Amino acid sequence: MSIVSKSIVNADAEARYLSPGELDRIKSFVTSGQRRLQIAQMLTDNRERIVKQAGDQLFQKRPDVVSPGGNAYGQEMTATCLRDMDYYLRLVTYGIVAGDTTPIEEIGIVGVREMYKSLGTPIDAVSESVRAMKGVATGMMSPEDAAEAGSYFDYVAGALQ
Repeated sequence: MSIVSKSIVNADAEARYLSPGELDRIKSFVTSGQRRLQIAQMLTDNRERIVKQAGDQLFQKRPDVVSPGGNAYGQEMTATCLRDMDYYLRLVTYGIVAGDTTPIEEIGIVGVREMYKSLGTPIDAVSESVRAMKGVATGMMSPEDAAEAGSYFDYVAGALQ
């Protein structure tokens, strides 16, 4: 739920007008909207590069994942791993646009640990892939944009643990 929705729901629950502090937070959210959209667009435009480079980093750091018996062993399973990475990058863009982690939580994190556990997928490797994408993506951004986007990557990586 965005800061706008949260503020309205909270104020309405207390049968009051929005406070000056809430209005200031909403103003800040609206003002930063264009920057958040630009960050999400940059991530979208560079998704193949981000996923490929981060995947290469993950497979170098975690050769067990692509070795015989690993969850990304073979061309088909490697493609599946990269597809999952792309999915988490997409979730990050949703959070950035919303200015909130709720879409990430509601769309893609609930139940994911259990799913990976049932598949025998090392969840720490999935989390590591998100951190690798963060490194690649934020390396393409200004420090201010990297700080904004980085918090969403961190949220996803932490939620996977």
